[in-house]
Amino acid sequence: MQVTNEVLPTDPKQIEEMMQPGPAGPVFMVNLLKFKDKAEYADGRECALSGREAYNIYGKAIMKVLPEFGGKLVFVGNTTFLALGRAEELWDEVAIIMYPDRGALLRMSLSPAWQEIAVHREAGLKGQLNIETVMPPALLAGLAKG
Repeated sequence: MQVTNEVLPTDPKQIEEMMQPGPAGPVFMVNLLKFKDKAEYADGRECALSGREAYNIYGKAIMKVLPEFGGKLVFVGNTTFLALGRAEELWDEVAIIMYPDRGALLRMSLSPAWQEIAVHREAGLKGQLNIETVMPPALLAGLAKG
């Protein structure tokens, strides 16, 4: 299995698929994040921030933007150990965000609010994987019942 971290989508097929309605119900985006050692801003500004510190600026700001699009942070944590399998390098952090649907994520990423804070995301990330997941309907129904 070949894995390629990216900061922005580059595959036309993935971009086209992202524009489709996607699965019904909530989607959970699993974000596997790899940070740069030192933040690098596209505008060339000098800074002493690490990639993680720049990304954390984005992280704090996105917590205010997510609710506007029905999004919610479900989990965030640092990776500490690869218990099964093999990888040349681990991601630094895992975050799971729930959106009401794929369209909510798309609308958020096109919004002026997201565009404004995304500079910190891009400055801090060496790359990432975003994996869209959905709960099986029976499990989702069970959660809805409480």
